[in-house]
Amino acid sequence: MARLVVVGLPGAGKTTVARALGERLGCEVADTDDVLAAMVGAPAPDYLRTVGEAQFRVDEVAALRASVARDVVVSTGGGVVVTEAARAILAGEVTVWLDAPDEVLVERVGDGDRPLLADDPPAAIAALRDRRSAWYREVSRARVNTARPLEEVVEDVLRAMMAT
Repeated sequence: MARLVVVGLPGAGKTTVARALGERLGCEVADTDDVLAAMVGAPAPDYLRTVGEAQFRVDEVAALRASVARDVVVSTGGGVVVTEAARAILAGEVTVWLDAPDEVLVERVGDGDRPLLADDPPAAIAALRDRRSAWYREVSRARVNTARPLEEVVEDVLRAMMAT
């Protein structure tokens, strides 16, 4: 069982916060996109474009399952909550939803390789929020605003982790 799992939209800071938490807790960090890439032999964005979202989500669940089987902090891909199987796994873990206002998320994702954000990141982020917010809420024990200094975010996540 993982020590903690962080979920959230693209640009929420999942990888950055997970690394800082791993450092604070003295444990490794597993990023499900990296685990998936190792499993399939291609970076997650390239794999998504090649096989399509449906197959990507099936393999993402396998990466999530492998990640939470270890005593680590897990950073997930933003869409991990889309599948019922992934939500069932996350519900059994100490999961925290990292979030920030849409304009902050758009600024953070910039020109990154994000296939699901297409040519209009502001509209895509808003649509993803509409679609996924209920699922993030369903699997998470707390929601932490990441539009603040990293140390404050880490402290809030640790407090949420200890309260569960």
